[in-house]
Amino acid sequence: MRVNTHSGELVHYVGAKSSANYAQYRAYTDGKETVQKQTSSSLRLISGLRKIASKQFEQVHAQAIEMIQANVNDPVAYCLLATIAAEYGNHAKAVELFERAAEIEPQNAYFQAYLGQALTTIGSQREAKSTADKAALLINSDAYLADTIGVIYSRTGFHEDAIPFFEKAVKLNPKPANFHYNLGASQQFLGHFERAEKAYFETLSRDSRAYRAWSSIVGLKRQTPDQNYLPELISLFESLPNDEDASLHLGHAIAKTMEDLGRYEDSFLWLQKAKRLKLKSTNSTTFSYDRLFEAAKSAATGAMIATDIDSERAPIFIIGLPRTGTTLVDRIISSHSDVTAAGELNVFPSLIKKMAKTASNMVMDADTFIASNTFSHEALARIGRDYIEAATELSRGTERFTDKMPLNFFYAGLILKALPNSRIIALRRGAMDSCLSNYRQLLTVQHSYYHYTYDLGEIAKFYRQFDQLMSHWRVYLPANRFIEVTYEDIVHDQESQTRRLLEFCGLEWQQSCMRFHENKAPVSTASSVQVRQPLYSGSIGRWQRYGDKLDGLKQTLGELAN
Repeated sequence: MRVNTHSGELVHYVGAKSSANYAQYRAYTDGKETVQKQTSSSLRLISGLRKIASKQFEQVHAQAIEMIQANVNDPVAYCLLATIAAEYGNHAKAVELFERAAEIEPQNAYFQAYLGQALTTIGSQREAKSTADKAALLINSDAYLADTIGVIYSRTGFHEDAIPFFEKAVKLNPKPANFHYNLGASQQFLGHFERAEKAYFETLSRDSRAYRAWSSIVGLKRQTPDQNYLPELISLFESLPNDEDASLHLGHAIAKTMEDLGRYEDSFLWLQKAKRLKLKSTNSTTFSYDRLFEAAKSAATGAMIATDIDSERAPIFIIGLPRTGTTLVDRIISSHSDVTAAGELNVFPSLIKKMAKTASNMVMDADTFIASNTFSHEALARIGRDYIEAATELSRGTERFTDKMPLNFFYAGLILKALPNSRIIALRRGAMDSCLSNYRQLLTVQHSYYHYTYDLGEIAKFYRQFDQLMSHWRVYLPANRFIEVTYEDIVHDQESQTRRLLEFCGLEWQQSCMRFHENKAPVSTASSVQVRQPLYSGSIGRWQRYGDKLDGLKQTLGELAN
């Protein structure tokens, strides 16, 4: 995972644009929009951002250095240098430079907003939310600024705070398609599906090639023979033959439509088409899953429960492969009146990375896990305290909360070292359905951790390594802190499994947990539609509908397939 915000099942990457695109959105205005105050500094900022949007990086860099030589406290210079750093993927440096600009001129809404957006890219969700709050108090009539603040709130899980700013953006300037898309995504995450669909169609009315909007529309409801968008989707797919991300979004949308229509063989073929370009471009990746799994095991050596660590709080971590029921369990538990769903937090991995100080630009990698072997007892205690402080704010201040970052399964050992009173619930699901679900669902395209989902053979290998890691945790972690729950058991015996989950978490029985689909909390994952419906068993054994197309997967999984 690169130093960036990530979400195990998030498809809608809200605000997927850099600060440099400010100029592109500014081009939609008619000249009447207010730009902070038309001071010399704001005009220089706009001019520089426009040049960056035109890829004039060297020229802007040289000009920014001249600005600093003339005045070491020129915030515009630092803001421009930060934007260039972000364009080149150096997000940590971008944050440092944006912080400098905001420190020099704290009342400038743009500097605060750009800093907040940059903080989300390195996983500093709490700091990003705090910065968004500052920018929100300084906002003027700039549509782009409103959209940017909305993006920060959305990426930190505060969709209820994001929507007013997205609505403000589209009211001030209804022309940019992305403003409407961002509004639609947050509406969807809050369960406002009709409003989301309307916003997605508003996106397409401004940009008919907005493939993320097409993908989102198809995901909102079951496609039927009388109501589907296959002609439009296939035509657009064929018109963008060299666009990896467009192929992924459109190809998955077509495959989902084919599956809804019962055309499973066609669905599988479209999944292969969707992933072809991405698979080709990632074949040379140097990211090693093998080394990562082994390092994760080694990082949890030594005494597991350190009882003198100062942490009485008991966060609930829900882990497992994406698309195996993690969101379902999160909704069940957070339907309890004493629990809040904090979302998919990047807090714990970021704290481990910060403490390890490894050189890579990855939040989670083998070197970071290996470095964690040297953490002192005091360092682990500090990580635990820092996690509680950050997560409590992101969970709206509640004492009990869930952290549903699926890939935290790598960190289970370290979590119980730093937070000995926490609970870890690991979701399991039949191997064939697990692998197919990872293949047929488009996960975030922003991060290398999900490259395994582009090939069934790689998925099978990943599943086998995941299963081995769970076996390791099953032996190594205390049973009163770590349990495994199967998706199929929840579907077939919801009440007894719900009672088991609540008892494990130290929570009293509440009937509301059986009505998880009535939970109003945001859901920022690919399950945002499904978990607002009662339990159904239709996805169990889904793999059998694909016939011989999955024979290779079954053979590769071997005994695990059964």
